[in-house]
Parts: sequence; structure tokens; C-alpha cells
Amino acid sequence: MTQPLTATTAEGEARLPRIALVGVHGFGERHLENLARLSADRALELVAVADPQPPEDETLDPDVAVFASLDELLAAGTAPDVVIVSTPIQTHAPLALAALRAGANVYLEKPPVASMAQYEVLMAAAASAGSLVQVGFQSLGSEALPAIETLVESGEIGEVRGISATGQWLRSKAYFKRSRWAGKRSLNGIDVVDGVATNALAHAVATGLRLAGARTVADVESVDTDLYRANDTESDDTSVVRVRTADGPATTGGTVLTCALTLCAPVQSAPSVTIYGTLGQLTLFYTEDRLEVSSPQGVRTETFGRTDLLENLLAARTDQDLLSPLSASGAYVSVLEAIRTADEPQEIPSDFITWEGTGDAHAVVHGIESLIRRAALGQATFAELGAPWTMSGRPTLDVDGTPVATLQDGTNVRPTSSPRPYLHPVRTLAGTVVTDHLPEDHVWHLGAGVALQDVDGINFWGGRTYTRDAGAYVWRKDHGRIVVEAAENADGERREQLSWLGPDGSPVLREQREWRWAAVGNSAWKLTLDFALESATGRPVLLGSPGSNGRPQGGYGGFFWRLPKVGDATIWTPDSRGEDAVHGSVAPWLAWSGTFDAGHAGASHYVGDPGLGHPATLVFLAAPQAPDPWFVRHSGYPGVGLSVAWDAPVSTEPGHPVHRTVTVLIADGFLATQDIEQLITTLGESA
Repeated sequence: MTQPLTATTAEGEARLPRIALVGVHGFGERHLENLARLSADRALELVAVADPQPPEDETLDPDVAVFASLDELLAAGTAPDVVIVSTPIQTHAPLALAALRAGANVYLEKPPVASMAQYEVLMAAAASAGSLVQVGFQSLGSEALPAIETLVESGEIGEVRGISATGQWLRSKAYFKRSRWAGKRSLNGIDVVDGVATNALAHAVATGLRLAGARTVADVESVDTDLYRANDTESDDTSVVRVRTADGPATTGGTVLTCALTLCAPVQSAPSVTIYGTLGQLTLFYTEDRLEVSSPQGVRTETFGRTDLLENLLAARTDQDLLSPLSASGAYVSVLEAIRTADEPQEIPSDFITWEGTGDAHAVVHGIESLIRRAALGQATFAELGAPWTMSGRPTLDVDGTPVATLQDGTNVRPTSSPRPYLHPVRTLAGTVVTDHLPEDHVWHLGAGVALQDVDGINFWGGRTYTRDAGAYVWRKDHGRIVVEAAENADGERREQLSWLGPDGSPVLREQREWRWAAVGNSAWKLTLDFALESATGRPVLLGSPGSNGRPQGGYGGFFWRLPKVGDATIWTPDSRGEDAVHGSVAPWLAWSGTFDAGHAGASHYVGDPGLGHPATLVFLAAPQAPDPWFVRHSGYPGVGLSVAWDAPVSTEPGHPVHRTVTVLIADGFLATQDIEQLITTLGESA
């Protein structure tokens, strides 16, 4: 057992803990301020510092010894009880090892090491020495953390659905030039692993992991990295790191933590960690120890105190007494190791960056604020969101050599959004984007495809489920997923066989789906979706909707197309005009025209100029198989669907599938009714 650091001299007098600080510049200056405070309180004695560049005169008391290195300090017989290491990342492990060999306890700045191999060596050395190692994740000293754990256990926000950590800071060019190792992944062959998640906003990751219950290496099941850089560096400055925790008593059972972080924000804001529950959510602004709770009881804010980690180390007798022990940093080091071994961060093209400020300017990535929010809400990477500076690598639909749509398999969609294949982005021939996916308002809306909220009680739509008993939308563990079992591609068409799987993985429906696409003149093309849903259970399966479960005018399900923001939208059928009149009606076609502000495939719409929209018209042709009502939303969010089960469920049986064919005309510019009817006639369809 480690003895308390306050001991007695041979004369029986109490002796204060002897502290040595390695690294007095940069963050070391913060340590000097804290040491001065604690020295004034007679809690410790600063006996020595070590730095190749000694502190300025009169910075230290005259009796504090100054050395050029830790080796010189230890060789002088200083014998500190605690060594504080506040030096470049690549020096943390060797300096900590030297301090442990000298018999000292260690306060080690974050990140504690630069690789998993170093972590394992350091853990073994600490155990062998019987010494304590505290890691400088100051946020883990917040009294908000145990309060949050108690609050979550109480059930006030329901069951945990996921956790996000977000940080939007700005750092200028000078930040990345402040030292030789800044912005480096390695230096002279030695790992550094600087970056937004491993250094600048490392506390966001560490705090998120702690609230997810992930402490050790074994607590982490997987780490996905999506790393980018806007600055002229080696390391990432704009990234998403997604962590799935492992099952086990020390975790919350497979929780997903999504860390969306940037040093290229337009303005700096307080970083935060949010826990999403089925009844509400809570957000900790960890730099302020401020907690905001939203639950059925209302919204409240509380500010907590914080325990200084050095004081905690001085009082600790065992590793279990530490608030941020090295042994509980294994989960964080797993994240660092995933970043260290990942491909080099992709460079964000200059078209998507604005440099702000004169002289020492800072980079701003276009649209980064919205992308950070969407990544957190949708548990998605920037690549999965389709940020324009990412490389999707997904197969595309081409019309006369022009890419007009991208196929998404949906495998990375979060489970509560009912993963499924879909098209996004869909574009006009001129490049205007006319779909959206993972939007902030409904992160389970996924481009153009097929989705149903009730298939024998299973949610294949995503989000909350409307139930007749509750008379409201509620979170349930009822989400299924749709997977592609086989696909055949030909010129202008794609045929797919899909399985609709329940929460337990058992097949509920089999689907035959066909996409067909072709040009219609010089400024329009047509997309046809033909799908047939058949029971895979050997018995009838009911296809339902919120409408069939008692929600008035809520009969969505089947074909659905989520639109991006559309300015000056006009929505009409041959007989009706406007959202209220068209919604729930039966008509041979529905048109939606306006200025599509989600914009062009280029960078312009991310600048935020409201005049940079592009005019387009979508014409949806009703399925010939049944008079399904149109589902239309505009005021809340922009979306169009054909409702298979408007106010009553529809049955599909083995050998008797539910079959629908929907065609969409996608045109640049504004079309009038006469133009639409002429186009439809040209296709050989009845107007």
C-alpha cells in the first residue's frame, strides 16, 4: 500500500510532500501557478524544476533548484515524492519511467503516452514500483461526473441511447508552429500523435469515455476514425472518432460514443458531452463543470465544483483513490492507438476553407458547425454524412456519363435509425442536390428509399415508434434493419434482393427491389423504384404506420424521399396546391419545385450565402398498383412519400407480395403544370 505523502522527519516534525516539475513552459506555467497556490497553503513544497530552457528570473523561490533535465534533477539527490511531467507528448513515457525508477509518484500530463506499447510498459513499471500515476485529465476531477452517474441510474432520462462529445475550437497558424512537435504525427521516427482528439480536445474524448463507463482497454470493442486537416500539418484538426464500448460490468453494455471535434470553427464555443436517453438528455460543459438536464420533469442547470488532481494524488493511498489513474486511461489510449495507426488525415481542399483574420489567420471549414451537430446526433462520421470534402467511394448512378445519385448501403447507420440502403445524394443533371440524409431534425431520415414504421410491431423507419396504447411516440427497442443479400447491375438499372431483419436478426420480409434511371431530354432525368415486399415468416405479416396505429394524418411508410432545405417551395398536384391540400390526397402525380439551398455539388452553398440556391423541380408519379395517398411535409421538414398503410394495415403473405412502382422526374429549373403533363406524356404515361 502506498503511504500518504505527508511524512515526519527524524525530529518528529511533519514534512510536506516534495514536488518536482518537469517542463515549466506552455502548460507547465499552469502547474507553476497551482504549485504556488498549494505551497502558500502549506500543502506541498516545490523543491526543483527541470527544463532545457530555465524559467525567467524571479519566477521561482530562491530555494527551488533548477536543472536542465530530469536525469540531472534525480542525480542531484533531490528525491521528490511526486514528479509532474508537463513536456512534449513524445517525452511523456521515458520521463515517467525515470521518475518511477526513482521511487516517485507521477502526475503525467495528457495524453499520457504516444502508443499502446508505451502504455503497457508504463503500467508494468508503475505496478513494479508500487507507485501511483495520475493522468492530467482535469475534467475527470469534476464533481459533476458522479452526479451524472447517479442521475442516469435514477432513470430520469430513461435508458441511454448513446453519447456524443463535441468540440468546436479555433486555432491559428501560430498554434501549429509553437514547437517542433506541434501538428506532428511523428518526429524523427518517434511517435508524437498530436491532433484534435489526442491533445487539444482530448478532454472531450476522455470525459465521454468516462461517462460511457469505458476505462480499460478491455472496455473498448471498436474505434472508427475519420480524420481530416485544414491546416498545413501532419496531424488531424477536424475529425470524428466513434467508439463502441464492450459488454461487461464496467460499461453500459455496448454504448456508442461519437466524438466530433474541430479546431477550425468560425467561433470558439464550450466543448460538451451529451448523454441521450429515451426520456431526455443531459449535457455536461466540462470546462465549466456546468450540467444541463432535460427530462419529463423539465429543464434545469447546475454547476459543480472540481477536485484538483494534484491534491487528489497527494491524498491518495491506492490507485482506487485516484480520480484519473493511469489504469483507467486504457480506453483513452485505445482511441489514441487507433488514431496513431490510421491512415494519414485527408487534406480538406482549399475550396472548402476560409481563412479568417489578418496575419496570424485561422482556418474555418465551411459548414463545420452543422456537420458537428449532425455527426453527434446521427452517430456518423463526416464521410458517412457526405461532407463535400470527403471521399465516399460508393457506387453511383450515371446518366450519359453524369453521376446523378449515390448508392448507400446504410450499414454504418446507427441501430436506432433502422439501418437500410438508400440513395443520397440525388442530383439534377446540373448538379443540384435534391435529397438529404441524417438531418438534424430527424437523423433517421435517409435520402430516397423504402421504410416502414410498423412491420408486425418492428420499426423499419427509425426513431421513436407511435403506439396506440401510448397515443404518442416513444423510444422502444424495436428497430430492425434492411440488408442487401444480392445485387445485379446493368446499364441504367440495378436489381436487388433484400432481407428485412428484426431486432433478433430473424427475417421478417423479403424484398425484390429494382432501380431504373434514364435521361428525359437535356435538363431532366427519371428515376424509377419498383419494390415488392413479401412475408419471410411463412405467415401473413402486417405493414402498418403511425396512421394505422391511431395517429391522424400520420400514415407515412413505404416509398419516402427526404428533401433538403427548399426556399420558396411550391407543392401541387393536378387538383390541389399547398401542403395542407395535397397531404393525404390521391392524385396521379405530385410536384415540388423551389430553390434547393442544399445546393450544388461544389463548395458554394457551404459559404452560407442565401442567394446561392439552385432552382429544381421534382415530379413524383403515383404507383399504378394502388391508390396510395400522398404524405407531404414542408413546414416541419421537407419530405414526400406514398403511403402503403395510410389509416389501416396492409397484409403481405407468402406468394402474395405488396408491390409498388414509383417514378420520379428530376429536372433543373421551375416546371409548370403544362410542362409536367408534357413530360409525362413523353414518357408514355397517363397524366
